[in-house]
Amino acid sequence: MSHQDHHEAEHTPFRMETYGVGEEFYRTLNAQLKSLIEGEPDATANLANASALLHQAMPELNWAGFYLMKDGVLVLGPFQGKPACIRIPLGKGVCGTAASEERTLVVPDVHLFPGHIACDPESASEIVVPLFQDGRVVGVLDIDSPVTRRFGEMDRTGLEAFVEVLGRHVHL
Repeated sequence: MSHQDHHEAEHTPFRMETYGVGEEFYRTLNAQLKSLIEGEPDATANLANASALLHQAMPELNWAGFYLMKDGVLVLGPFQGKPACIRIPLGKGVCGTAASEERTLVVPDVHLFPGHIACDPESASEIVVPLFQDGRVVGVLDIDSPVTRRFGEMDRTGLEAFVEVLGRHVHL
């Protein structure tokens, strides 16, 4: 690394940690989300801005968006990335499993996940965070990366906080 590259790296506002990003990144991201959606009552607009924010701010992503619960099935909502699967049954794939188990799933290699639904063959890792309202799952945040092991514990914690911000301002 040249002296200039090293100097620029020291002044980068967000540093990568292993395969995720740091606490400061998520504090800033969640503050940006709050400022984007606070006071706006339209859920679709807010989820669209949230997915755009994630896709723009997080490195090494190829998809970021939402699936929303409708009649017991996850249905594609606002997203950034390539066209995606439209309906995902509960218990199927990473999204359906995270929703049915009501917990965040971090999948280092989607090709090793039993029943993975390959909407984009370039996706290699995935994190899915359930969205809760009134104690029930109303959807999921789904983020894919073309890099295996892209997501880690810092991403889990940061994105669960991101979803909490959404839950306080978006009513589905």
